[in-house]
Amino acid sequence: MAVKSVSIRMEEEMLHKLSFVADYEGRSLNSHILVLIRENIRQFEERNGEITKAELSPENNVKPGRKM
Repeated sequence: MAVKSVSIRMEEEMLHKLSFVADYEGRSLNSHILVLIRENIRQFEERNGEITKAELSPENNVKPGRKM
């Protein structure tokens, strides 16, 4: 699996707080963010079903409509 890089913008105070929590949990900031992302995906799939590889194909890589 290829590892990609993503840049995000956030408020400075949020970054400091997130870094504090990561340090408290004994993780680097990057590792802590990955834990949070994995947990979010797990929760999403519990509610909505597993995200399949077909749904991840480039031709389907568009922002989905909002769930009403």
